[in-house]
Amino acid sequence: MPQSFTSLHYHIIFSTKDRVASITHDVQQRLYDYMGGIVRAQDGKLIAAGGTADHVHLLVSLGKQIALADVVRNIKSNSSKWVKETFPTQGAFAWQTGYAAFTVSLSSQSHVKRYIANQAEHHRTRSFGEELIEFLKRHEIPFDERYLAG
Repeated sequence: MPQSFTSLHYHIIFSTKDRVASITHDVQQRLYDYMGGIVRAQDGKLIAAGGTADHVHLLVSLGKQIALADVVRNIKSNSSKWVKETFPTQGAFAWQTGYAAFTVSLSSQSHVKRYIANQAEHHRTRSFGEELIEFLKRHEIPFDERYLAG
C-alpha cells in the first residue's frame, strides 16, 4: 500500500496541579481556543474542549506523524506558559504531571462531545476524582487510588 491512512481520535483529560480551581471563567474559553491552536500546529484538530475550574477534557483528532504523549506535553507546557503570561494574576498556574487518554471511535464522537459540553452540569454531582476513577474502571486501566486522591 503506497499510502498510510489513520483515524486517530482521543479523549484527553488532565487537571490543574493539586486540583486548584484556577481555570476561571474569564480564562476558560480563551484557554480552549489556545489549546486548539497548539493541536493544529501539530497537524491535529481540536474537536471539543470543556471542563471545570480544576480540569479539562479535550477531544482531539491527531495526524499519523505525532505521538499522543508529545501532543499532550506540548499542550500542557505551552498553555501553562500562555496562561501565566496572558493573565498576570495566574502566575502560579500549572498542570498536574499526568493525564488520561482514551481512544474514541468516529461513531462515538457525538456522545463524547456532549459529555464534554456538559461538564459543569456533570460535576454538580461528581468530583473530578470520581469521574476519573469511573473512566479508568470502564476502560479496564489499573490504577492506585493513593495517586488519585483529591
